[in-house]
Amino acid sequence: MIRENRFALRGDHNRGAVGPARGLDRVDQSIIEALQKNGRESFRRIAAEIGVSEATVRARYSRLCDENILQVTGVTNPLELGFEAQAMVGIRTGGAPEPVADEIAKWDEAGYVVVTAGQYDILVELVCADRRQLLELTNRIRSLAGVASTESFLYLALWKQLYDWGAPVGNAGAVEEKVG
Repeated sequence: MIRENRFALRGDHNRGAVGPARGLDRVDQSIIEALQKNGRESFRRIAAEIGVSEATVRARYSRLCDENILQVTGVTNPLELGFEAQAMVGIRTGGAPEPVADEIAKWDEAGYVVVTAGQYDILVELVCADRRQLLELTNRIRSLAGVASTESFLYLALWKQLYDWGAPVGNAGAVEEKVG
């Protein structure tokens, strides 16, 4: 599956802070949508479907990846792979949430870290081998400077996980009309 978003990368595998929306045209949008349906679709087939050359698709794909708009990856269900504890942890901070989010974002076990508006300042998704590791990580979170409290939501089953929202259409100029 494809994860398409507008985040700047920090390191090779971590998405970072939200950046300004980049302009996408209909060709970019079509490439993203085709790869969201089938991440292994050939550039030749995508080109034929959208009416451009294979070289155009290849160049656009490279640019979308280089600009961190598109990432092609296999998405798994950790619970089915044998990870016995997966949880969303809501974190309240006593001050600015960014330093706490920056620290947790460095952890391999934290696959999703967002600063939010609402009841929690930060949401973190943890994938752990077992509940013991989950306890160790939540204790590690609680020990961080700036953390006021946490609440953990243990996943019992993964019901739906999709990354096929496509590219926005008519979103404040995010999709531009250009071809080439």
